[in-house]
Amino acid sequence: MIKPINRDTTFLSQKAIKANKSDQQVVTNLLDTLKFHKDHCVGMAANMIGVNKRIIVVQMGPLAVPMINPIITKKVAAFTTKEGCLSLLGERPTTRYKQIEVTYLDQKFIPHKQQFSDWIAQIIQHEVDHCEGILI
Repeated sequence: MIKPINRDTTFLSQKAIKANKSDQQVVTNLLDTLKFHKDHCVGMAANMIGVNKRIIVVQMGPLAVPMINPIITKKVAAFTTKEGCLSLLGERPTTRYKQIEVTYLDQKFIPHKQQFSDWIAQIIQHEVDHCEGILI
């Protein structure tokens, strides 16, 4: 189900709690909402639709990939950039890393450890920041 975008900075600043198998509908709602906003959005975190759970979805080419309880375990090659966010107006400067390693659960709660680079890595870092209550 497509959900409205949450713009409440107090809520968005809260650190998300771990998701569990009962949060499957949140994953579906995130995927539906990302698809609806595909013209101007490449990733979403659950708090962007008003759910304080550690769930993100990332557009990777034609596929939207859900990541449940993602944790960035390695960061390489810092750079400075500006990013916007569907939940906030304007762009803000931030530090990102060209390459990252992430552990996460997929939609079936199967664990993964994967490396990402460049644009996909940047999207994941932005969405994981949302899970940490960091506003970008």
